[in-house]
Amino acid sequence: MSLSAAETPSNPARTLQLCWPAPASTWEEAAPLGNGRIGAMAFGGASGRYALNDSTLWSGTPDGPATALRDVLAAGAGPERLAEIRAALDAGDVRTAEELLMAFEGPYSQEFLPLGDLEVHIADAVTADPARILDLDEAVLIETLTVPGGTVRRRSWVSAPAQALIVEIESDVEFTASVALTTPLRGVGLDVRSDRIALDVVAPIDGAPLHESSVHPLRYAEEGDEGFDAFAAVAATWRTDGLAEVTPTGTTIRGARRLLIALSTSSRAASWWAGADEEWRTASREAIRDLARTRADAAASRDASALFDEHVADRRRLVRARFAIGGRREGTWDVDHDILHGSDPSLKATVIAEFGVYLLASASRAGSPAANLQGIWNDQLQPAWSSNYTININTEMNYWSAPLLGMDDSLEPLLALVEKLAENGTDVARDLYGARGWVAHHNSDVWGWALPVGGGHGAPSWAIWMLGGVWLSHNLWDAYEFGGDVDLLRTRIWPVLRGAVEFSLDWLVPDADGRLRTSPSTSPENSFFAADGEGTAIGLTSASDLLLIQGLLERALTAIDALAVDEAGLVAEIEQALAALLPLTIRADGRIGEWSADVAEVEPLHRHMTPMVGVYPLDITTRERTPELFDAAVRLLDARGPGAMGWSWAWKIALRARIGDGETAASLLDEALTPFDGDATRHGPVDGSEWGGLLPNLFSTHPPFQIDANLGFPAAIAEMLVQSHGGVVRLLTALPAAWTQGDAQGIGVRTGLVADLAWSDGALIEAQLHNRLTDDRTVVVEHRGSRVSVHVPAGATVAVPVAELTDTLALAAGGRDAR
Repeated sequence: MSLSAAETPSNPARTLQLCWPAPASTWEEAAPLGNGRIGAMAFGGASGRYALNDSTLWSGTPDGPATALRDVLAAGAGPERLAEIRAALDAGDVRTAEELLMAFEGPYSQEFLPLGDLEVHIADAVTADPARILDLDEAVLIETLTVPGGTVRRRSWVSAPAQALIVEIESDVEFTASVALTTPLRGVGLDVRSDRIALDVVAPIDGAPLHESSVHPLRYAEEGDEGFDAFAAVAATWRTDGLAEVTPTGTTIRGARRLLIALSTSSRAASWWAGADEEWRTASREAIRDLARTRADAAASRDASALFDEHVADRRRLVRARFAIGGRREGTWDVDHDILHGSDPSLKATVIAEFGVYLLASASRAGSPAANLQGIWNDQLQPAWSSNYTININTEMNYWSAPLLGMDDSLEPLLALVEKLAENGTDVARDLYGARGWVAHHNSDVWGWALPVGGGHGAPSWAIWMLGGVWLSHNLWDAYEFGGDVDLLRTRIWPVLRGAVEFSLDWLVPDADGRLRTSPSTSPENSFFAADGEGTAIGLTSASDLLLIQGLLERALTAIDALAVDEAGLVAEIEQALAALLPLTIRADGRIGEWSADVAEVEPLHRHMTPMVGVYPLDITTRERTPELFDAAVRLLDARGPGAMGWSWAWKIALRARIGDGETAASLLDEALTPFDGDATRHGPVDGSEWGGLLPNLFSTHPPFQIDANLGFPAAIAEMLVQSHGGVVRLLTALPAAWTQGDAQGIGVRTGLVADLAWSDGALIEAQLHNRLTDDRTVVVEHRGSRVSVHVPAGATVAVPVAELTDTLALAAGGRDAR
């Protein structure tokens, strides 16, 4: 059953809490905790298992990308081979082009790995109901257990300020607890003491993609090997009033009423990610080990209340947005009863949006690597798709919400990842394609992998795609457009953006009529029927290529103007390219063409919405600017239908919201929030023939689990409430009838403003705009076709004149009635 906030003794702060009646029996039932660096899946119950991750712990080495590039070049790839491929495509010989392209594929990217398990077993404990309560606002897991004669209370959280997983256990009677650390990796040292347990591990220097694990098993460095020492350490320190008994594998604490455990991690890879070049090269294992122990010792020595208050203050600073669709938010909601099998669409939308915000804040923090396919949570040595960065939609979707909802700290790791990609991708662009700037393809990893993957036999539909860096650059532009930080644009975004622009300009090649196109070109991850009747992914100029490049070039011109920099030569190149771009194709059936030729898709219901990227997340295919293309994009969206897997749902919801179709968006959201009742560990087909859904812990599954949908849902839901593309702030543009009332706070508006709004009976009743910048802003606000101009001084909050909007609507309605 669901409990209101007033009925829940554990919720005096009136926060949003999720609850489960029993401990987790599988990883897919466990509750995620994290601080961007340390991830923990908390199972709860007497076993007290925490499946641990460190976001810097990947297979591979820093020099892996450079080594692979040399190997690919030695195998014959390069500008001359590219010219042969283009000649084959111009001659209509797609099979020769496919064969030649295989030389461009390097090995697979590396894998995000599990660190191990912390177990804090409480003897003779029985769970209460609810067994676990996850507070999304305070980012803490709360449990109550009974032991003979009394009650045990356990709180668990991962603190960013303390850089530690904290487990606080208190009881009114004495209890016995045992603490142990284990790892699936190669352990190289276990130190068990009365007040601490520490574990040393090494990661593999080469991963094993799940679909090729028998061919390429995990490979560890051998004794005496030179090169990167993939060493990592984890340490758990505790303070207790009980008596400790040390065993070879762990410590048992008897007669305790209080136990405070702090666990921290460190790795050589973390120094590499932070750019500490000398440190990661020269640091001893002892120094890395000491860092984990020092952090754990420091946290364990502090008062638990002080640690918790510091943690909550940090989380509240990080998260600005607040959703209360239906007017209900605070409370303790039973996940199975209220969400997975609940009947209130407004509450479900609220919870899934807030859960996505919670996950992004937990998985992505400044100083740590970006959130990968599973965020920072993975328990498999050979995870699905290597739990890497898949940059033909998934990584981009991970971060759609960050600039929109003002999560600047969470956005920083993406910027750092793209900077590393640009560094490696500069060599790849020059050596592989003879191009300026930088390039990235379909996959990447913590080491900034920029090559195509596939090992010479990867399907071109996903392995051969040259615009990964271009799309990621759009994410960075969103950071500027929603945040309005010109200094950030100047110092970090523009240098990366400029490189992507240079690559785009060099990647475009003229056809016989002088129109600029891309060759070779794919449309992730679809295929079409070639002239020989067989499927192929390789062609000349996909719609997504043109849209992504056009959008980037236009945004580059805006950036140059905003920065007032002298880029006359680049501006001339951009303007010439924009004027010569090949126009998009509208097929005979009225749909936007996925390729420049009117060909039939192998998968008409394909899960990727890439030909509609101009509608969302970009804003260059609009009803006002390109009405015919907009209508054609909507027809293609209609043809793709509902369903598929989590991230495709999130994208379709956002697309429907952008075109103002709130009812279909709500229907798709309802589909996406359906409980998944299949095998969550099985790899489902990618063709959309089987649908995913939500796991018991609200993770969205393909299957298996990918976090992109969870992180995309807040952006899609926010898009249903507030839009700001095209220089107009649109309120409640795609509000479905079922969301009769509610409010939302902290939704970003392009130009750097922030919007709060409330509605009742489907009508806007209040809205405010906050200006966080140092200069004034004037924006046009639209609601249901009526517009007003609103001036927002620097640092001020201004109420939107809702009465003027509604009066105008009433007058317009009256005029229509009179006619």
